[in-house]
Amino acid sequence: MNKLAIFSGNAHPELAKNICSYLKVNLSDAMVTRFSEGEIRVKINENIRGKDVFIVQPTCPPPNDNLMELLILIDAAMRASADRITAVMPYFGYARQDRKDQPRVPITAKLVANLLTVAGANRILTVDLHAGQIQGFFDIPMDHLFAVGVFIEYFNKMGLKDLVVVSPDVGGIKMARAYAKRMSAGLAIIDKRRVSPDETEAMHILGEVKGKNAIIVDDLIATGSSLIEAVEALKREGAKGVWAAITHGVLSGPAVERVDKAKALNELVITDSIPSENHKKHPRIKVLSIAELLGEAIKRIHHEESVSALFD
Repeated sequence: MNKLAIFSGNAHPELAKNICSYLKVNLSDAMVTRFSEGEIRVKINENIRGKDVFIVQPTCPPPNDNLMELLILIDAAMRASADRITAVMPYFGYARQDRKDQPRVPITAKLVANLLTVAGANRILTVDLHAGQIQGFFDIPMDHLFAVGVFIEYFNKMGLKDLVVVSPDVGGIKMARAYAKRMSAGLAIIDKRRVSPDETEAMHILGEVKGKNAIIVDDLIATGSSLIEAVEALKREGAKGVWAAITHGVLSGPAVERVDKAKALNELVITDSIPSENHKKHPRIKVLSIAELLGEAIKRIHHEESVSALFD
């Protein structure tokens, strides 16, 4: 492991330290600060010539700053003659615009893929992409991990019976099916219509949820409107209890306030792919760590071993 170097920007240093703790290595030394006018200043403070470099940096809020820090760190590592540079992006931001679904809109996921590649990244490691087809936007290898194992371990310990896994929309069926299969649970889908980019209206539920404990699964929660609509719809249909397992807890705007008011939601379970210090204290928000998952993937990539074994 003496050829391994793990760096972190300012987005989520705690996660980077937890990954290093799992791997039993020290976090590599880099200065990531600002010049007086606000430009990002980066300097790598150790020799990384010929090393296998991993840069841990989710592009979470503030996304522009964190993305730019990542790009500059990649450039610095490339110019320092790193052997290979892997961008570890637990949360891949700018992923919601992944296709041209309206006239005159960008495809930001493809733009970010191009920026990372041009900056000098040789590989990408991420968790639960908003859309699986984003992998095809890259001309470099991408390892796409899933947090399903972390969530299932948590719910299995709770010992819930009469489970049904719920997809909050048609697009999430594949993820929900994976959870349902591994938990030996039923499957339900919420048919909803989108009122605006941030607001949705739940319509009706396909599947049996009456008298069951429902677990809503999704890749991210932003303002929380979709989740609360889903919770209310499930309760109207007679669900006994409602939990939510959502990988990326962006929780922007009124999201936490909405969770507070949604008493029908037993618990919102998220991961630490995004810094969550403020949410850890909330009585109905549970934060699970993906440091071990990412650490194991980094170890396997470094040793040229199979990463797909982590999906079993």
